[in-house]
Amino acid sequence: MSQTVDSVLVPTDGSEGARIGARRGIDLAATVGADLHVLSVVETRDIEGGLDSHEQTEREQLLEEEAKGAVDSIARLARTHLSGRITTAVEPGIPFQTINDYVDTHDIDLVVMGTQGQTGFERVVLGSVAERTVRTAAVPTITVTPDADIVEVGEQRYENVLLPTDGSEGAELAIDWGITLAGLFDATVHTVYSVDTSRFGSAEGTEIHGSLEQTGQEALETVKERARAADVSLAGSLASGPAARTILSYSEEHDIDLIVMGTHGRSGLSRYLIGSVTETVVRNATVPVCCVPMQ
Repeated sequence: MSQTVDSVLVPTDGSEGARIGARRGIDLAATVGADLHVLSVVETRDIEGGLDSHEQTEREQLLEEEAKGAVDSIARLARTHLSGRITTAVEPGIPFQTINDYVDTHDIDLVVMGTQGQTGFERVVLGSVAERTVRTAAVPTITVTPDADIVEVGEQRYENVLLPTDGSEGAELAIDWGITLAGLFDATVHTVYSVDTSRFGSAEGTEIHGSLEQTGQEALETVKERARAADVSLAGSLASGPAARTILSYSEEHDIDLIVMGTHGRSGLSRYLIGSVTETVVRNATVPVCCVPMQ
């Protein structure tokens, strides 16, 4: 089933990392003719604690002015490229929670954001606003690393989209989004299934290898059938080794421009993104990653 993208949300905190993500979001909105929403959250925890009421008021005003400047900067960049409506907002709260509330309130279809913001480059994505948004958002979130190529709006080309699969429900839900995004850019879909026996002893691993290969072939065939139905070009292959390492290696070797994957695989809904294949890929990929939730 093809997905529709009528509205794109770009959160920003005014940092260069956020701006890198915003360029991708604007570019995608321009490609599909979607409305763009630009949101900056005034972190309430930055206002409270150790300040008297006057100091809190001054601090709040300063942060609101900075937030308004951040959204206005992105909006100015977007206005020369978009035909859809541009909405800006500054709201107080805890960033990832406020982003999720905004998604629900404004019927957002897709979030695009940088993985590094005002926290600085010394912090990895673990614990950041981007990771918490990926964990909890009800819609797909595209994370853009500071290492991603900096492109001008209107010049981004997604020629190769990687859609990893493990045959799980989470991977199934990501297939439609991967094929939809590939179709928008007339890109080729690459799909890969990793046969990983590293968790087992040598004898046990040899015994189940054939079973995993069979599961992998079935999972790849599911992606191929969906791609053929959508008239999207596809390349698929089995690989060996830990899934995250396989995905990252495949991405580098095949000039992948975008990775699309579910936030949960065979570990199930009971696990957060922490420790999952998706989190490892988000942390280490040098290209944007579209994380599709189970909802």
